[in-house]
Amino acid sequence: MAGLSTQELTQIEETLAAGKRPRVMFTEAAGQIAGQLGQVVQLDDPAVHDEWIMVKFGSDVLPFAPSDLTIPPKGATGKKPAPEPVVEEPAAPEPEFMVIRQKPVRQERPVSQSPEVSEAEATAAAPAPRRAAAGKAPKVKPPAGLTVTLAYTEGEWTVGAVQGTKPLAKPYIIKAQEALKMVSLLDVPGVQEAVEQILASERAEAQAHAEKLRAELAELEQKLAELG
Repeated sequence: MAGLSTQELTQIEETLAAGKRPRVMFTEAAGQIAGQLGQVVQLDDPAVHDEWIMVKFGSDVLPFAPSDLTIPPKGATGKKPAPEPVVEEPAAPEPEFMVIRQKPVRQERPVSQSPEVSEAEATAAAPAPRRAAAGKAPKVKPPAGLTVTLAYTEGEWTVGAVQGTKPLAKPYIIKAQEALKMVSLLDVPGVQEAVEQILASERAEAQAHAEKLRAELAELEQKLAELG
């Protein structure tokens, strides 16, 4: 079963743009879920990952490559066909023993028979057991990488998270003390010192601004007192 062609990928992209979720069928390359149906919910950047087609299967959304998917034929339900009845093989026949008696020869022994061989010889034959065919190991999808970013830009601390190419949390603003608490949990030399330097600089700037405001307030109060 071939994977998705370039034309089919274009059709899927157009269907997603129209607000619909196109159905796809898993190929043999997808492992044990081959023949099942899923819904495409998102197309990521193929230049970043080989598995860039996000497909909803059951309650999960997993990434797949174009070779793992195909357009299902009309009327496909995604149900697995009923398993074929198991035909039991006939039991191996019991070994057959044959007894061969030789006529005695006067004062002579057969050339091919040594003195240690008795007059009765038994032979047995049994078919070799069949080896069971090894099943195909299911294909396991590794989870996409998770990236959590703590950033300081223009006097504001922000935190964001991305899994693979899918944003989990857009950058949102946190307090400076919360940023320092997060960094203190990490044993990374130099990082905590850098954060403390930024906080010290912000603290000094805020203190200078407060002193300036106090001086301006004192000047205004003096002026009000002079005006009675």
